[in-house]
Amino acid sequence: MMCTLRALFLKWKLPVASAWSDVTRSVQAKATFATGPRQHDTTLYEFRTYSIKPSMMNKFMQLTKENFHLRTAHSEMVGYWTYELGGLNKVFHIWKYDSFAHRSAVRSKLAQDKLWQENYISKASPMIDNQENEIAYLVPWCKLQKPEKEGVYEMVSFQFKPGGPAVWGESFQAAISTHVNTGYTKLVGVFNVEYGLLNQVHVLWWNENPDTRAAGRHWAHEDPRVVAAVRESARSLDSQRNLLLIPAPFSPLK
Repeated sequence: MMCTLRALFLKWKLPVASAWSDVTRSVQAKATFATGPRQHDTTLYEFRTYSIKPSMMNKFMQLTKENFHLRTAHSEMVGYWTYELGGLNKVFHIWKYDSFAHRSAVRSKLAQDKLWQENYISKASPMIDNQENEIAYLVPWCKLQKPEKEGVYEMVSFQFKPGGPAVWGESFQAAISTHVNTGYTKLVGVFNVEYGLLNQVHVLWWNENPDTRAAGRHWAHEDPRVVAAVRESARSLDSQRNLLLIPAPFSPLK
């Protein structure tokens, strides 16, 4: 490509250095339209949500508790929760994979695991009405945190206007950092969706109980630092959804 351009410059009798400088500036200008930083960490997280038949919820959770060690023998589970508020008769779990190749290998092994298929999948499948999954990455400025004690979790899902982190990333990071710095709640992780609804970010928070969460939220609504940061981030926001999640007894995140 460089040789072809050089030949054209010579044919048109253009100064090569000057013309190439113009091309470089053009490429640099286009780079300002990038939608976000390059993803260097290949670690990915799969979010899975299952809707359970209402009459089967207790039976499903008991079956899962008794047999989920068969599943975690194949790959790392970050956490497993039931919906408390924001939905009913649903379970939500997060799985960690080193890469897409790692996920594919795990899925292949699960399909061949007779104990998993016979003891769990064949019995659990009739209890499930619907399944959804997403693939997400931790944002570059966040590390996954593990709370020191048991509590409840809140997942807040933000749907931003199209354009990627280049458009809303800086103000959103500022809003999250302000919430963290005030100490009204504790951050577990911030996940940018790769497969699912694009321009969506899931933020997982920890609170000691629903009442401490409610108190912290009321304080945040009156804190000028939080109000200013949220107001700026909201300029790029289309919608927001909040879920209150209760960790299962076998969940690594309690």
